Amino acid sequence: MITDSENLMTIVKTDDKLSLLTDAIVEGMQNKKAKHIVSLDLRNLNNRVVDKFIICHGENDRQVEAIAREVEDHVFKTLNEKPWHREGFENKEWILLDYVNIVVHVFLQDKRDFYAIEELWGDAEIEEFKDFS
Repeated sequence: MITDSENLMTIVKTDDKLSLLTDAIVEGMQNKKAKHIVSLDLRNLNNRVVDKFIICHGENDRQVEAIAREVEDHVFKTLNEKPWHREGFENKEWILLDYVNIVVHVFLQDKRDFYAIEELWGDAEIEEFKDFS
């Protein structure tokens, strides 16, 4: 039988893992001077598809690709995790890295403005991170 303390430990471990993954993703973005890095915490929303979105943008397609590759590399070096799914490397306008609990979105600024994910999930808790530009 599972006790309340065992359930609590599972929750703590999940939150710790989510926090570590968030930190590694943001550090990877900052390493390549991503712009306007934000985390949308969706855990308190009904019908959520994931725990968090972490979103940023780059100034051109080369920077968008560099940011996404650095996130992958940094997360792998730090936590030995690879994305479950990845897409967008062909066009380099919106690259998505799916880490199951966290989905990373790296945009060109005009695509970010057009799709406005932050507005679509406006009820989410938003955390902004420092840009290192």
